[in-house]
Amino acid sequence: MKTVSLQEAQSHLARLVDEAAKGDAFVIAKDGRPAVKVVPLPVEEKPVAKRKRRAGFLKGEASLHPDFDSLYAKDIEEMFYGK
Repeated sequence: MKTVSLQEAQSHLARLVDEAAKGDAFVIAKDGRPAVKVVPLPVEEKPVAKRKRRAGFLKGEASLHPDFDSLYAKDIEEMFYGK
């Protein structure tokens, strides 16, 4: 396992994290003594990317009232304009 100094880890953190994510764990040493071990997360702990929504995937599974657009139109009109 590779050991890097704290200064090297600060300078090259992005590269080192990418390597660790691919399975190449490493140790960060402070004052010449191992301080931290960086290892990749197990597969089940890695965050899952959001799935893209698909339009129309429930087509045919639900239905709307035939008068959906005009339902309660009279009530709504009365709320705005009165009786």
